[in-house]
Amino acid sequence: MNKSLNLRFYSKLPLSLKGRKKASQEWLIRQFKDPYVEKARMENYRCRSSFKLIEMNQKYKLLNPGDTVIDVGCAPGSWSQVCIRAINSDGRDKTKGKGFLIGIDKQQIYPLEGVTFFGNTDFTTQSAKEKILKTLEGRKVTTILSDMAPNSSGIKSLDQDNIMDLVTSVFQFSKYLQANTMLVKVWSNGELAKYVNAVKEYYETCRYVKPDASRSDSAEMFILARGFKSK
Repeated sequence: MNKSLNLRFYSKLPLSLKGRKKASQEWLIRQFKDPYVEKARMENYRCRSSFKLIEMNQKYKLLNPGDTVIDVGCAPGSWSQVCIRAINSDGRDKTKGKGFLIGIDKQQIYPLEGVTFFGNTDFTTQSAKEKILKTLEGRKVTTILSDMAPNSSGIKSLDQDNIMDLVTSVFQFSKYLQANTMLVKVWSNGELAKYVNAVKEYYETCRYVKPDASRSDSAEMFILARGFKSK
């Protein structure tokens, strides 16, 4: 990180902490210390999570010009920003195929050129699925991405149930659209092996992935499944 930027950033820290609860202070300190947070600002990404997808895409070649991609739980849109560039969904590069990108989230999302956002929408509902199918206009879905995570309750068993319900919904969605690749965020827990075995019934390969941009103290990782097997 640029040293002058780093010093200026830290100079604001004491004022930011005033009057805040301990948990909020800890979160702010972690943000101030995180080089990816500043890098996201400098490169105009909506949040640091962009670099997780950038890293995984560089390593596994997940996104290519001309692909059709659905970003599930996309707010605030940082992964969609990465996808736009990678699949050329804004058509900026005339020498490459133009991709197609849909982003969907229960929250409202500020628009981006090159992506069709469905805000205030639950992807698990039948009405949402029908809307997506209509928007796809017959396109075959190449990749489904999910960086979603439920809000933490602080109760380990409840949080585990919530994350598994969420990733199972993404898997069902991927099966419904027969996406060739699925990348979904999970938290390390005792139910993952069962989930991976279920995914392997529908995908040729399934692996755990943890990019360097994921915080080292975080239990998050990603499951990457490729090669959908038609049933």
